[in-house]
Amino acid sequence: MEDERIQPGMPALDRQAVRSPVMPAGSAPHPGSAPQFAAGAGAPPSLAQRAVLPPSLAGLPPRSVPETKPTPLQKHYVLLSAPALVLGAVAITALEMGAPLGDPLVKGCVLIAAPLLAVANADAIVRIWRSAWAWMPVDRTKGIFRLAWVAVAVLLYALLLGAAWLVLSA
Repeated sequence: MEDERIQPGMPALDRQAVRSPVMPAGSAPHPGSAPQFAAGAGAPPSLAQRAVLPPSLAGLPPRSVPETKPTPLQKHYVLLSAPALVLGAVAITALEMGAPLGDPLVKGCVLIAAPLLAVANADAIVRIWRSAWAWMPVDRTKGIFRLAWVAVAVLLYALLLGAAWLVLSA
């Protein structure tokens, strides 16, 4: 995969290997415990590799899970969000200086920024959703926590659409 952000001399960083949990026959996972992983690619570090880990991390459950299917707009998130941030600041400043909600400057800012922010946030919601389900087999608590963030993100998305409609209909 070509990445235009890579500069000469930068190390190539590949995605993490996907680990598949394997439970011994006849055993049930203990709530809150990390699953055992199959040997081979993606297996937890061997004893020799564990010596490289700091003692504070040795034997702990995974701190992250690999992202196996990135969203199409992932690398464009900042490019979509930055103009929306600037236009939002301009619109809020205009409102604070006394411009009415129906002012052409405010409407123009919202007309340009709202679709950009809507697309970027929809992409973020998909990423959080996928992250939640990727964590479920590894650490159910972390997966449920991410599902709570999906609910919050959907609520904020609805508020974004409502605010944009309010300004554009004024």
